[in-house]
Amino acid sequence: MTQQAWRAPVAPAAGLFLRAGTRYADRAPPWKEQRLTAERWNNWSGRVECRPQAILRPASDDELAAIVRRASSAGQTVRVAGSGHSFTPLVATDGVLLSLDALAGIESSEPAALRATIRAGTKVHALGAPLQALGMALANQGDVDVQALGGAIGTGTHGTGRTLGSLSTQVVGLRVVTAAGELDEWSAERDPELMSAARVSLGMLGVVTAVRLQLVPAYRLHERVWRTSVEECMADLEQLVAVHRHFEFFWYPHRDLAEMKSLTPTEQVALAAGTTRGERIGWSWEIFPSVRDLRFNEMEYAVPAAAGPACFREVRARMQRHHPDVLWPIEYRTLAADDIWLSPAHARDTVTVSVHQAAELPCDDFFADIETVLRAHGGRPHWGKLHSCTAEDLAGLYPEWESFCRTRERLDPEGRFLNDYLAQLFATRLV
Repeated sequence: MTQQAWRAPVAPAAGLFLRAGTRYADRAPPWKEQRLTAERWNNWSGRVECRPQAILRPASDDELAAIVRRASSAGQTVRVAGSGHSFTPLVATDGVLLSLDALAGIESSEPAALRATIRAGTKVHALGAPLQALGMALANQGDVDVQALGGAIGTGTHGTGRTLGSLSTQVVGLRVVTAAGELDEWSAERDPELMSAARVSLGMLGVVTAVRLQLVPAYRLHERVWRTSVEECMADLEQLVAVHRHFEFFWYPHRDLAEMKSLTPTEQVALAAGTTRGERIGWSWEIFPSVRDLRFNEMEYAVPAAAGPACFREVRARMQRHHPDVLWPIEYRTLAADDIWLSPAHARDTVTVSVHQAAELPCDDFFADIETVLRAHGGRPHWGKLHSCTAEDLAGLYPEWESFCRTRERLDPEGRFLNDYLAQLFATRLV
């Protein structure tokens, strides 16, 4: 794992993370640089790098299954790279690295049931328009939409909304290439316990090739973005979270202000004349994404919802005392409880607090200091974002930790889908 050289700080303007406008898919974005080469792979921020023995791009499930069988015969581990938008070394391997970019698109749909089967290599931003054409939409998504669907689900990627779960909660079925190189189908109806493990599995139970999603009718959202003092934001926070389907805020430390965003379903097609600046209306998939102009590294913890406000206040106070030079914002979102074993929202309504730093600046000491606050409030780390938790730490945070580990051992006893990082957390032996 390597980190970029330090450079002079770049100050993000207030509003950077919430600015509407050009979406990722409409530009020539930086993550489409050659991350996958014959020699190396690196993640989006540049923090994680690896040199696999082979980087392969299967064009079919059968080809993928054959690759896994060959890797098994050769004693190689297998990992999958999506868009590289995780900051932890989930993908890093010296074995076989797979890209599922060729396994993309909507495979089939069930309009009456509001379901669709989608190939795992499909990018989230490529789902909106095709699903809308079928009269359907994701129930929720985050404001980053560059992830591959398989990776987004595998890490528990989420948006905001106290009644809404992560993208993984929308999964009702999976098609998977197992450690034995066989193609298998898992479903919530037939395999409820297995799906409790598989909906967030970090790619350790098999290579997901297709995802069956429970969707909702296509809908429009009315977005409103506004700024206020931190004191006013916190005074109104409970009500804002309660009355809006989606609500979040960013605290910008260098200005000590809160920039808030609400998204509300609407039947309106367009804004009325004279509408306040900072508002827009569009289809859900058009409104959810925000612009990301600068690269960063990120840490996020999920704390019990009741602890959210106190946790944020303590993070803010510590940053003001210890890290007055940090310019990047803190993000505050909500998430409904679920029954997924490795979900940070498992069995509890949740608030997520995210900490950012420019990719070209050192972040480890800063993140470690703030992490003590997040962990003191019972926080569970986002699997794709930086943290220092050990296997012992994590076992104490997840009631079904042992259940997941037993399932992983049963499905992949030789550790075919582990790397060094995951082996430290979930197993004691590698291939």
